[in-house]
Amino acid sequence: MALFIGLISGTSMDAIDAALVDIEDTHLALRAFLEVPYEATLRERLEYLIRSRCAPVDEIGALNTALGQAFADAALRLLATSNITASDVTAIGSHGQTIGHAVEGPNPYTLQIADPSVIAYRTGILTVADFRSKDVAADGQGAPLVPGFHEHLFRNEERDLAVVNIGGIANVSLLARDPSRPLLGFDCGPGNTLMDLWIRRHRGVDFDDNGQWAARGTPNDDLLAQLLASPYFARRPPKSTGRELFHLDWLDQQLSAFGKSLEPVDVQATLAALTVYSIVSDIDRYLPACTDVAVCGGGVRNSDLMRRLQIAARKSRAVYTTDAIGLPAAAIEAITFAWLASRRLAGLTGNVPSVTGANAPVVLGAVYEPG
Repeated sequence: MALFIGLISGTSMDAIDAALVDIEDTHLALRAFLEVPYEATLRERLEYLIRSRCAPVDEIGALNTALGQAFADAALRLLATSNITASDVTAIGSHGQTIGHAVEGPNPYTLQIADPSVIAYRTGILTVADFRSKDVAADGQGAPLVPGFHEHLFRNEERDLAVVNIGGIANVSLLARDPSRPLLGFDCGPGNTLMDLWIRRHRGVDFDDNGQWAARGTPNDDLLAQLLASPYFARRPPKSTGRELFHLDWLDQQLSAFGKSLEPVDVQATLAALTVYSIVSDIDRYLPACTDVAVCGGGVRNSDLMRRLQIAARKSRAVYTTDAIGLPAAAIEAITFAWLASRRLAGLTGNVPSVTGANAPVVLGAVYEPG
């Protein structure tokens, strides 16, 4: 088997996920996994960059280098804790950190930073990066890319399965038991991101630990209906989104339009309900015979969110984490980019046109030599 490292920082921008993976043909095994939190100042700079939607070129360039250093450090820490040397690793697959995603209009783009040249040079390992741009060039959304990996791992003819990834944004992969049905996958809407931003404003912490604050509140049905009436939720796939749409200003506008004063804890509970109901309604709409919902991503650590998801799902549906079917929930996105790096080096396509809307399957990623 060959060793690959996958690196990613998601929409929540809380940490760099690093996975060491054995890959050979159709076989895959996770050897080690680390989550390396961002240094506070670096995260603040990223938050400002994304929130402001405007930054000097010098700041973007400096952050690109700083993130390259941070991603390289995460890979080196992973190797050190695994007693593996750089020469043992075939390649790194680095997603980077998304700072912009606008795939509609005449000049679509998706932009991830964390300089892969820095990663390759610092680690001494060939690095594959820029996985999304080729799909966008082929008229696709460039996201999500994990459904192809979910299909590779989990699709079978025994059940209709929804694999739900709850990170900053929630996305779903719909795996029909009928092999003739094409794979569907798309971003449902906000995952943790609005809840994180709201609790940071009102409680001064980065996230709602185990959903304890949301659990004390009561969702407001009228506000929930208003939020769900936002045009993104009614759009048919392919579709993708991020903090370009679901950000604190968007929420403030929604609350202003709502016109009624709510306790912050009840807004938090409503945001949790928004995440859950956008996921469940998409499953109901596009895979109504679904019997199993396997959840991965940081959202699995929020027991209140998982409880709400179980309640909202039909009684006939089993809701569990992907740990139950083979891989740790927290590690799957990082493993995906190790897998995509292996496909890039083999000259195999990495996108799924039925998911992203691209006009053709294409090979994803650019290769950066270490020296």
